[in-house]
Amino acid sequence: MPYNCRHCGGTYCADHRLPENHSCSGLENWNDPSGVFDSGFDDSVQAGSSGTSKSVGSRALDALPIDTGPGGPLAYFRGNMTYTFLALMWLTMAAQFLAYAVGGVGLHDYLFTLSLANPEHVWTWITSIFAHSPFFMPLPETTIFHIIFNSIVIFFFGPLVERYTGSRDFAILFIVSGVLAGLGQLAAVVVFGDPTFGASVLGASGAALAILGVVTVLNPDLRVYFFFVIEMPIKYLTIGTAIISALLIVIGAPGGLGIAHGAHLVGLLVGVAYGEYLKRNKNIRTPNQLQMGPGGPGGPGGPGGPGGRRRF
Repeated sequence: MPYNCRHCGGTYCADHRLPENHSCSGLENWNDPSGVFDSGFDDSVQAGSSGTSKSVGSRALDALPIDTGPGGPLAYFRGNMTYTFLALMWLTMAAQFLAYAVGGVGLHDYLFTLSLANPEHVWTWITSIFAHSPFFMPLPETTIFHIIFNSIVIFFFGPLVERYTGSRDFAILFIVSGVLAGLGQLAAVVVFGDPTFGASVLGASGAALAILGVVTVLNPDLRVYFFFVIEMPIKYLTIGTAIISALLIVIGAPGGLGIAHGAHLVGLLVGVAYGEYLKRNKNIRTPNQLQMGPGGPGGPGGPGGPGGRRRF
């Protein structure tokens, strides 16, 4: 008689129905050093406990001088890198405001903008992932919708990917895809475009599209709704995004409409490659339907948002 695992969704015989007997991907999400689902108390929920396997997010939260246990104000973020990254994006926006207030555009770009003029500023390889078009700066093309659109995509798809990869691997995917996407945009400008247009990047769309690519590979027929109205398989959103980005890069507009199309394409390719790896090495099943709001893939301007300075 077949049994369905409620952690990964796979179907197994009686001998392999338990998570620890079929290499269940859900095992990676448990703070259990023995790798077995048991009924014992897991003391890893206590901040500062030792001798326990913890996720990247849990270890980071343990370092904060705030109660991050089950009843603490930050308990929601423990072992949850998707929402931790979302929080970091909005906190970075506040830091952008402070940098601009103290040192103007120069200090802001020095700290947060990955630029073709200064690629050796390696800290911006990371900070640019979490920074977004600073709507508070007196520039008509900047808008808060940039970070809102990226947040929506990550909010809907991030938990789905993190559930099957585990928090540590999800964090690696997010950072690596974001860095490669930013550098890919600069490379696209050098090879195909005008170096004065699209030569600086901000935003998490490279990482967001990597997440989208993973979901597309694992379940290409996943039904999604963007704008809560139009239904279609996720593969069409992904293919459409890839085609538009590739065409604009080839015609010499990798920063066309203020969107970093090179970053979009690189992030998507990283996600597709990682999705193929997961598909070949893990038994993963995804849901059949997911609802998205405005600003999701296929929304105005794509995940990077409409118009504005170079962003992704």
